[in-house]
Amino acid sequence: MSKVYTIKTVQNIPISLEEAWDFFSKPSNLAAITPNNLGFNIISKYHGERMYPGQIIEYTVKPVLGIPLYWMTEITHVEDHKYFVDEQRFGPYSMWHHQHHFKQIEGGVEMTDIVHYKLPLWILGDIAHALFVKAQLTHIFNYRFTAVDKKYGKF
Repeated sequence: MSKVYTIKTVQNIPISLEEAWDFFSKPSNLAAITPNNLGFNIISKYHGERMYPGQIIEYTVKPVLGIPLYWMTEITHVEDHKYFVDEQRFGPYSMWHHQHHFKQIEGGVEMTDIVHYKLPLWILGDIAHALFVKAQLTHIFNYRFTAVDKKYGKF
């Protein structure tokens, strides 16, 4: 059986909680903080402008050799200005649970991402994780960190 992996990132952003929530709670802004080489594209037509519990968002991504993959997530939990959770319903992972937390701190906002994920294909998934998946996810979150710093400035 393949393992469940975890990623946690914490970033302090020199903006108000209101401004942070306004940006990160809009699905349309996700492309701005995703590496271009992933070919990220929202394809759902009725996903809404703001996140809400039960919201379905459909994407295509090209994580390996430019081959497009379909990915559907559901926003399962939202507490306004505090957190939201997206979970994969269909896509490349056996399990994907991504928590986005926001907390007002002196001088800005602390944003924490916690992702639990599992790859399909048992031991082959673990091998793929070691060979490229872990590095790719690290690259994506590093890119997001840099993109947010560029947009809002360093804390």
